[in-house]
Amino acid sequence: MSRILEVQELNVYYGMIHALKGISFHVEKGEIVTLIGANGAGKTTTLQTVTGLIPARSGRVFYNEKEITRVPGHELVKRGLAHVPEGRRVFATLSVYQNLMLGAFTRSDRAEVEESLRMVYRHFPRLQERRNQIAGTLSGGEQQMLAMGRALMSKPEMIVLDEPSMGLSPIYVKEIFEIIRKIHESGVTVLLVEQNANKALAVADRAYVLETGRIRLEGNASALLADPKVRAAYLSE
Repeated sequence: MSRILEVQELNVYYGMIHALKGISFHVEKGEIVTLIGANGAGKTTTLQTVTGLIPARSGRVFYNEKEITRVPGHELVKRGLAHVPEGRRVFATLSVYQNLMLGAFTRSDRAEVEESLRMVYRHFPRLQERRNQIAGTLSGGEQQMLAMGRALMSKPEMIVLDEPSMGLSPIYVKEIFEIIRKIHESGVTVLLVEQNANKALAVADRAYVLETGRIRLEGNASALLADPKVRAAYLSE
C-alpha cells in the first residue's frame, strides 16, 4: 500500500486556544482510518484543517505525496478529496437531485457524472425514490445519506466523514455504517471521525485516539477495541 494522506506536526489555533498540538498521522490507500476521542479533543478541527477549511499555524499536510497545506478546499475536491461535514449541511431548499448534482460541480464529463449518479442511487436507493423531494424535508438519516451521496458525486479517491451517525436513530446508524463499508469496498479510502467509538473501531483498519489536541494512542482498530483502557475511556456507551 502507498500513503494517500500524511499529516506532519500540525498546530492549529483558535485565537489564543491551541486546538491541535503537533499531531502527526497517516492514511494508506485503501484503508479506513478513524479518529476517536471525547468532545473537544480536536477531531473535527483535524478534518477541517486537512481539507483546507481551517488554516494551520504550522505543520504540513500531504495528499498523494503533494503538499496541500495551503490548498483551498474546492481545489482539493478536484484532486479527489471529498469532505462530508458534521451536521450534514445539505442545501435545504433544493431537491435531492439538485444537491447531488452540486456535488459534481468540478466535473465536466457528463457521461461519467451520470454513471456516478447511478452509483449513488445504488448505494442509496432511498435517494432515488426521493430525488424530486426538497432536501430540507428529509429525515436526519436521509439527509446524512444525501451528504454522503453528494460527496461521492465528485468521484473521490478519498472521503473524509465527520460524525456521520450523529443524532441518528439506531436503525439509521446501522445503515450508515453498512454504506461506509460498501463505499470502502468500491475502492474509496476513508478517514472517519465518529463519536460512536464502538462502531468506528469495528469498521476501521487503524485508529488514532485524540485527547485535548494530541494523539495519545494509535494502532490496529481491533486491538484498540479490545484494549481495557480504551474501552473504559471511550467505549462505555
